[in-house]
Amino acid sequence: MKRNIKRREALLYHAKPTPGKIQVIPTKKYATQRDLSLAYSPGVAEPCLEIAKDVNNVYKYTAKGNLVAVITNGTAVLGLGDIGPEASKPVMEGKALLFKIFADIDVFDIEIDCKDIDKFVETVKNIAPTFGGINLEDIKAPESFEIERRLVEELNIPVMHDDQHGTAIISSAALLNALELADKKVEDVRVVVSGAGSAALACANLYVLLGVRPEHITMFDKDGLLTKDRTDLSLVQQRYTSEIHYENLHEALKGADVFLGLSAGNILTPAMLVDMANDPIVFAMANPVPEIDYDVAIATRKDIIMATGRSDHPNQVNNVLGFPYIFRGALDVRATKINEEMKMAAVHALATLAKESVPEQVNIAYGETKLNFGRDYIIPKPFDPRLITVVAPAVAKAAMDSGVATHPIQDWEKYEQELLDRLGSDNKMVRMLTNRAKNDPKRIVFAEADHLDVLKAAQIVMEEGIGHPILLGDKEVILELKEELGFDADVPIFDPKKPEEDSRRLEYADIFWKARKRRGISLLDSQKWMRERNYFAAMMVNHGDADGLVTGYSRSYPSVIKPMMQLIEKAPGISLIATANMMMTNRGPMFLSDTAINPNPSADDLAKIALMTAKTVRMFGMEPVMAMVSYSNFGSSDSPNVNKVREAVAYLHKYYPDLIVDGEIQADFALNPEMIQKKFPFSKIAGKKVNTLIFPNLESANITYKLLKELYKTDSIGPIILGMDKPVHIFQLGASVEEMVNMAAVAVVDAQEKEKRRNALRSLS
Repeated sequence: MKRNIKRREALLYHAKPTPGKIQVIPTKKYATQRDLSLAYSPGVAEPCLEIAKDVNNVYKYTAKGNLVAVITNGTAVLGLGDIGPEASKPVMEGKALLFKIFADIDVFDIEIDCKDIDKFVETVKNIAPTFGGINLEDIKAPESFEIERRLVEELNIPVMHDDQHGTAIISSAALLNALELADKKVEDVRVVVSGAGSAALACANLYVLLGVRPEHITMFDKDGLLTKDRTDLSLVQQRYTSEIHYENLHEALKGADVFLGLSAGNILTPAMLVDMANDPIVFAMANPVPEIDYDVAIATRKDIIMATGRSDHPNQVNNVLGFPYIFRGALDVRATKINEEMKMAAVHALATLAKESVPEQVNIAYGETKLNFGRDYIIPKPFDPRLITVVAPAVAKAAMDSGVATHPIQDWEKYEQELLDRLGSDNKMVRMLTNRAKNDPKRIVFAEADHLDVLKAAQIVMEEGIGHPILLGDKEVILELKEELGFDADVPIFDPKKPEEDSRRLEYADIFWKARKRRGISLLDSQKWMRERNYFAAMMVNHGDADGLVTGYSRSYPSVIKPMMQLIEKAPGISLIATANMMMTNRGPMFLSDTAINPNPSADDLAKIALMTAKTVRMFGMEPVMAMVSYSNFGSSDSPNVNKVREAVAYLHKYYPDLIVDGEIQADFALNPEMIQKKFPFSKIAGKKVNTLIFPNLESANITYKLLKELYKTDSIGPIILGMDKPVHIFQLGASVEEMVNMAAVAVVDAQEKEKRRNALRSLS
């Protein structure tokens, strides 16, 4: 049943609201007749003439320099085989999406209905003038080798078959570091390869370039050992035929140093692993089931150094570590090809990066105290923001040094900043948030689970491993909706109004009354309120029956926040509750406070809101750069609304001098580092990229975040409640399923953080 639901979800994802995953967006103004005359006739003739004079001007006047074609004939699509060009299109669009979100490269996916090598090559050559680079994808071996070889030779733009070289580059970086940890020399190790397809052969070829001796590589395919007497081998496979006749994989692995698996799941047994050499290096990269289970492997050999293709184990060999940044570097110097020097530069850049100190936001994303180079960390993580500024420049420099760059980079510092600026246009923060939640899932109450969308969000949270949902609401309705959704997992369901919850409800009521009896709360009132789901949910969290809660889908924010304020205490040392929204803007995540609670905060309140927001920004792995916004710039007005902002800033500067915050400042200046630098060079935020805005009142903050959300379809996470002692978070009325899933992830991460603080306090006491 789950499989059917996942199938339906996948189909809906690709079909709604617009079919497909990519679109073309204009980059120039088109509002007036003058704009259109410049975009097309007659103005377009001028760049056409300039390109006719010098074909290299195509990079100056068109999108060619940042446009890659992802091209396939659909003959080897994922694990689905030869399913045809049309059926491969969703995969190619997915590759296009990865190019865009990781390296800001635009892509047209091209599916060619052709299996003949000559015709395929001719077709690609004919359309090549459109593109700055070509990524070949999902073409079966051995044709893929010949197609790539010819296109590399016959075209003057970068061409790479990522299925081969992406895996080869990432695993080669892992191999270099694994050999260092095992204290083994590359020229001495013996490598056994299970699989003889395009990826396995490309890995072997690159390993040889690293220094592995070809005669030390033993390769198997589905028909057994590659030997000279086999007549079914391609020319590339013949390079790795074995002089020694091994009866089977087990015999070949005796004393071997490295196992490379690009074949099928569960073919490497513990007995085989036991017979490998000391400090065995095992790259089991079959997906979704590796050649040997990770837990089985590390239980069998304590000295193993292991990588897989899976994200739920250490050392994931993931092509996204390579291809976006390799093409980025190649495009940025207008390389005529991706040569071996460029591939090796990527290998060494990745290997070196794994040895450097890991940014805190990466540690946070993966739930680690501190990632360090070692057996569980031999290659960088996909969420590492340094990848684009390390791999792309290394590839670009190798292109320049090897003579294939036609537009060399002159200013490397400027280039690095340009690369960093490309990172602001995606939702990496959401991926990091959910990944962090998955590292230590918590029990999260969904207080309105008898609504279809809320239950759907709870289902996703459970199936994705983000958290453990607890469902509140009308039990009969929830069970009916679960059946409708195919949500057949056994999760706790509570209906506060049912007699079966009398005991728990009365217990909660008694606890609440004893805590509040001197504040005008009667026992009868307490018992009545506990029949309401939000009161009941809050007490579940207070009493330790849940780790956090999310609610608010069906009711107004003020009506939902009231029981939370009554039942949940403020965090120690906190005297004010506030909220912040994280907006996924084109310039990167932006935090806005206070968006939901305090109508007209005082100077003291604003300072407290700023400090709590800064703490939340750091919780997401970012260092806050904060602007206290107003309609005034540094004293240009003297009204009470401006003065309170000025006073809050003065307080923060005096008592928190290390906090990067300034104001009062107008929003346009706050968001323009160059403008601040020019007009107000004395400011603490001059020349810096502001990621947090603190507003002078509720209406300005609330209006701003909702305008951003609706006008620009900016994704929002929040309002995130700041200052509560328990992880309690409230949706906006009518929130989408995606927004509710994200808020549940926030609740999980909040619970993780609060648990860490409690444990730290216990250790000090």
